[in-house]
Amino acid sequence: MSLSLALLEILACPEDKGPLYYIESESMLYNPRLSRSYEIRDDIPVMLIDEAVAVDDAEHGRLMAIVAEQSIEPTFPAG
Repeated sequence: MSLSLALLEILACPEDKGPLYYIESESMLYNPRLSRSYEIRDDIPVMLIDEAVAVDDAEHGRLMAIVAEQSIEPTFPAG
């Protein structure tokens, strides 16, 4: 099951308050500005800064390639 559009429209990174990319195939929300991912467990985004996963350069590149290939839009337009 995927996250609802209504939820995606309001989700922001808890640290920098910016938009995220919902990468459904990876069950995560991704912040490319901070190179951090937020896991989705049982269809619930875990939006806790302490539980964010730091992403290295190679993983960042892989995730951004998925975003580009799938034309994934950010959760809301950046500011």
